[in-house]
Amino acid sequence: MEEKLNLILSKLGSLETDMQGMKADMTDMKADMQGMKADMTDMKADMQGMKDDIKRLDAKVAKIELTLENEIRVNIQRIAEGHLDLSRILHDAMKPNAEVEMLAIKVRKLESEVRDIKFRLA
Repeated sequence: MEEKLNLILSKLGSLETDMQGMKADMTDMKADMQGMKADMTDMKADMQGMKDDIKRLDAKVAKIELTLENEIRVNIQRIAEGHLDLSRILHDAMKPNAEVEMLAIKVRKLESEVRDIKFRLA
């Protein structure tokens, strides 16, 4: 019977040792969990900062889009219209010049024909 009691006591001792090891493991896990909690808190703060940055970027993009739509596009259209008017004015200004050149060509042709007639009569 004493042997059985000694066996039971030794088993209880090893069980107690195992329990202490499990207790130490649980303490380590608790510390790890605390570290993970701190990391999660930091990540939440970082995520909030990123959300704020995205909101600011969205506002800037919206402002840029409005500027493009309301100012730059209108100004480009005005410049294009002004260019078209200048092109039309230049074309109209060059029209008489083209007529003068055609007349100069005709005069040269006539001079050539008169020279030819003079040569034949002489």
